Amino acid sequence: MNIEIGKTVRELRRRDGRTQDDLAQALGVSPQAVSRWEQGGAIISA
Repeated sequence: MNIEIGKTVRELRRRDGRTQDDLAQALGVSPQAVSRWEQGGAIISA
């Protein structure tokens, strides 16, 4: 089973009206990390 984290992150971020910068700051990561997640750089196989 594959969970596409990036798609979920993007959908929830947009639902909440946050920018990638807002989310990055809230999570203590770089905006580039959020961008990578959303572009599919984070897929978890379960």
